[in-house]
Amino acid sequence: MNFLLSIAFVLCWSSGFIGARLGAGSASAVTILMWRFLPLAVVLIGVAVVSRASWRGLAARDVARQAAIGVLSQSGYLLTVYYAIQLGVSSGTTALIDGVQPLVAGALAGPLLRQYVSRRQWLGLCLGVSGVALVTAADAAAGTGAAWWAYLVPFLGMFALVAATFVESRSRTQVAPTVAMTVHCATSAALFTTFAVSAGAAGPPAELSFWTAIIWLVVLSTFGGYGLYWLILRRSGVTKVNTLMFLMAPVTAVWGALMFGEPFGPQTALGLAVGLAAVVIVHRGDTSARPAPVN
Repeated sequence: MNFLLSIAFVLCWSSGFIGARLGAGSASAVTILMWRFLPLAVVLIGVAVVSRASWRGLAARDVARQAAIGVLSQSGYLLTVYYAIQLGVSSGTTALIDGVQPLVAGALAGPLLRQYVSRRQWLGLCLGVSGVALVTAADAAAGTGAAWWAYLVPFLGMFALVAATFVESRSRTQVAPTVAMTVHCATSAALFTTFAVSAGAAGPPAELSFWTAIIWLVVLSTFGGYGLYWLILRRSGVTKVNTLMFLMAPVTAVWGALMFGEPFGPQTALGLAVGLAAVVIVHRGDTSARPAPVN
């Protein structure tokens, strides 16, 4: 089951980069994100009003923590990803830059969460970085025409997602996935609607490609990728879930090549193989149970 969940997570999370690329030609980043989350938040809030059982016992502190997680993991992370793609950074390269997240999370998991990384896991993490570097070099050599500073934007999102992961992992309160999703999406909807209205970009375009991208992002990326991220995090811990992020870059590169003609050659294929090996090594290197989160 965990193996199947991992496969589903990698595909659904990678779909977010493809969905952003689909919508980039028809609307700005804040417009896409506003319409991705606003209708979804309305539906989720409506469901929460009807079914209140999962909200019982939650303190205001718990809801505030989930709102902070939503700001980091959805608003901050996604805005930087969409903005980078809008600036001309390819979907594959954006995923590649996010691929350094496992090393950052792995380095911090020990001192912050007492989830110490074994030597074999460190070997896998470093191998995963090598795979990301291979694919990054291949993509950069092809050239996208984006300004050099545009490649720094996804790093901000990567750090935001790492921060959200640790905020969630340090919580003692178990929040139902439906509750967390509702708070995260409502927070993102409020922020992105404010940004879009302020920028005069709230009106959705009439292009079919825009609404195709919105449906794609809601179904695959939000419910699939985002929901599975937190589910696997709770089941397996920070190191394992973040190691799966090594696979996002090569999978997105393959996907982008098939759908958009983005470059994919032998070096990218080698990076995919190295990333797969890294995931296997890290998962087999975990011989201890996951400790309870601490405050």
